Amino acid sequence: MDNVEQDGGISLDTIKNVRILQRQKGYRFSIDALLLADFVNPKNPRHIADFGAGSGIIGILLAQKYPAAFVHLIELQKGLYELANKNVALNNVTERIKMHHLNINDIYGNISSNTFDLAVSNPPYRKLQSGELNPDDEKAAARHELNLTLDELIKAAFYVLRAKGRFSFIYQTSRFVEVIETLRGRNFEPRRVRFIYANAKSEAKIFLIEAVKEGRAQLKLDPPFFVYDDTGRYSAKTLEILST
Repeated sequence: MDNVEQDGGISLDTIKNVRILQRQKGYRFSIDALLLADFVNPKNPRHIADFGAGSGIIGILLAQKYPAAFVHLIELQKGLYELANKNVALNNVTERIKMHHLNINDIYGNISSNTFDLAVSNPPYRKLQSGELNPDDEKAAARHELNLTLDELIKAAFYVLRAKGRFSFIYQTSRFVEVIETLRGRNFEPRRVRFIYANAKSEAKIFLIEAVKEGRAQLKLDPPFFVYDDTGRYSAKTLEILST
């Protein structure tokens, strides 16, 4: 990933042919976003929603991955919303991406229901009582459930998706059982799971999951994903994700 410093504490980063402006000291996207964009695999989604879009990296990657798709980016934090707007223009995808400055809990009536083929999210997955809150407001809201709970996120995905539409997101492994129970409580059926490991000797701290709205039970476990190899360098799969 290339990084060029800009004025005003903004950097211009290039990853996978996507150029992203982001704050040098505020919230910055991590490899989680790239893992999620790679994990998504429906054949031809036409309408995609990205909940908590941040600076727009996942939505822009998906717009490139699916050239026929129209993508909606939903972001509450004004600073990130403004950066995402700039990034959409910077990557020449303004005709296929629509921005929404909204709390995800306020999408009802503001975004069409039962029409999207795919919803994605890299949400805040730490409960308020777990871990110390980051003093930076953007980082705190991105990591802890200050503005959005797991159940609220899944409820929102159910609202926008058509029947059999897919919801893919990344979450903390310690909450895996809670995720499965909450999905099923909202009439989603988990379809595919991929556990993410730092390396072959570590525990999985995060996982990717795809669930189907009003789907049938048919869970598949993907092969485990290792970010680093035994030498401490990026694994071949990670390098592939970073470069293609």
